[in-house]
Amino acid sequence: MATTNYTPRLADRYKKEVVPALMKRFGYKSIMQVPKLEKININRGVNGAVSDKKLVDVALEEMTLITGQKAVPTRSKKDISNFKLRKDMPIGARVTLRGVKMYEFLDRLIATALPRVRDFKGVNEKSFDGRGNYTMGVTEQIIFPEIDIDKVTKITGMDITFVTTAGTNEEAFELLKELGMPFRTTKKDQQ
Repeated sequence: MATTNYTPRLADRYKKEVVPALMKRFGYKSIMQVPKLEKININRGVNGAVSDKKLVDVALEEMTLITGQKAVPTRSKKDISNFKLRKDMPIGARVTLRGVKMYEFLDRLIATALPRVRDFKGVNEKSFDGRGNYTMGVTEQIIFPEIDIDKVTKITGMDITFVTTAGTNEEAFELLKELGMPFRTTKKDQQ
């Protein structure tokens, strides 16, 4: 069986352009010090999952289509009687992407999905957690071309978390910016 040595476009760009740019910017002595993208976590809570079990199945199917990897259900951790929620009930969907699928998803997100957002002016640069991870929210799953808009019964959003090896927010910001993340430009950046 023949195997092909396929490298995603962004993985190739990371090695050839991003690593040298970050080494120059932060003065790293070794390539191993340069921060890299470890994984991308995509989470989606399903509103109404307690009363309608099919909503979770639809969310799992859509997440699998969007990411190219099988989504798993998230389950409730405890009973909450006010919400009619029982422990271990499926209430959402999640996917963790690494390697080739991670770079493929990031490429599709940057090149195709985000430009389809209505009135898109860039993603917020203030959503870093202090440890080099970045989380952004997507309000509609229909921005992804894999979703057939005619089959969508309910428009829901999702959270996308980029986990990096960066130690600071500044390093993570530069890493994602170099990879092509369209951060919002402020007035002082343009001067």
